[in-house]
Amino acid sequence: MKLQFLFIAFTFFAIPLSFIDAPYPQELLLQHAATLLGLACLTGAVIFAAPTTLSFTCVLIFVWLHIVGARWIYSFVPYDDVARYIAGTSLSDYFGWDRNHYDRMVHFASGLLGVPPASELLQKFGAMRPFGAALMGIACVITIGAFYEILEWQIATVFSPAQAEAYNGQQGDIWDPQKDLTLAAFGALLSVGLMFRWTPGDPR
Repeated sequence: MKLQFLFIAFTFFAIPLSFIDAPYPQELLLQHAATLLGLACLTGAVIFAAPTTLSFTCVLIFVWLHIVGARWIYSFVPYDDVARYIAGTSLSDYFGWDRNHYDRMVHFASGLLGVPPASELLQKFGAMRPFGAALMGIACVITIGAFYEILEWQIATVFSPAQAEAYNGQQGDIWDPQKDLTLAAFGALLSVGLMFRWTPGDPR
């Protein structure tokens, strides 16, 4: 547990560091509301639910993916620059992409990484069997994802179009929410294929 709290504290410390030379500090402030909520939930889980290393790691990885995305408000995460530095070509050039796909990857990760902790909670506190808990994990992932998309929609109706685009990161795609939820579902289905026999007492 002490090691888990150390990782959480280190992640909290990363939040103010992400504001250094941030290109969109106002939007970043709004993005980190979700970061703080996620870390608060993770801290509560460590205290009251004693999560397994697998579930804790899944949530922590997802929080860090969000911190990276929030730093560049998702639409401008410079993965192309990193790829170009390492391989001499960008991922966008190699695959013919015309948009930044970091947000797509994070939504896929929300499904892949979200099923293990959801399954664990359902088994511990809902007395569900591993297979049923894993399947219900899909419903949990989609429900949370849909709620977040609705929240983004409401933010878009409050802010100016430029501010809403900066926060939502739709990049001109009117079907962005549907595609995001579809990728989350694919990630969750893949995770179920790996998790349907896993229980919190499993050493894996």
